[in-house]
Amino acid sequence: MTDLRVEVVRVFTDPDGRFGNPLGIVDGRLVGESDRQRVAAELGYSETVYVDDAATGTLRIYTATGEMAFAGHPTVGAAAWLHTHGHPVDTLHVPAGPIPVTRSGDLFAVRADTAWGSPWDWRQLSSPEEVLAADPTTYTAGHTFLWSWQDEPAGIIRARAFAPAMNVEEDEATGSAVTQLTAQLTRDLLVIQGTGSHLYATYDPPTHATVGGHVLPAPPRTFTF
Repeated sequence: MTDLRVEVVRVFTDPDGRFGNPLGIVDGRLVGESDRQRVAAELGYSETVYVDDAATGTLRIYTATGEMAFAGHPTVGAAAWLHTHGHPVDTLHVPAGPIPVTRSGDLFAVRADTAWGSPWDWRQLSSPEEVLAADPTTYTAGHTFLWSWQDEPAGIIRARAFAPAMNVEEDEATGSAVTQLTAQLTRDLLVIQGTGSHLYATYDPPTHATVGGHVLPAPPRTFTF
């Protein structure tokens, strides 16, 4: 049996440090390929990052059901965590390809191809109240992203995401989906998702977008496997 230290951060908090999507961060040198899926599933986060090389920003990303070539919340969270632990990389390396990293104050962002990430069933609703009233248990398959304008002139959207295909009833903050939505709407956005997480997205035509936010530490965990 091995005791594994799991670092945890909350990604895409609001400006007051509330909310955010928890991310597990693991030293990839300590977990072999055959165990990574099981560890990620048992940790229970929407994604877990394995840092294979901190100096170069080389990562692997796992959900409860499989490995992902790219995801927004893990890359933003890992970039911030690496910075605070002495590895301020300007590029992350994931299976999908190199991911440029930028930082402005305490806001970290990544730039990605909007074709990356999971396919979503996009459903625009009539109001933020309708988005908030949605029942996650009615979404039993696939990936569904509900959204409505909260302030269209200002580019503010209220959203929720349901991903039972990844064993995630509701995802608190979904960076890759927000890059896709930014490209669909061809404009910069502030997306307030889940209980109140804030994702800041910038459209980079024709095929890319940047998504970023605030990242705060959470108490670490010890996992035995």
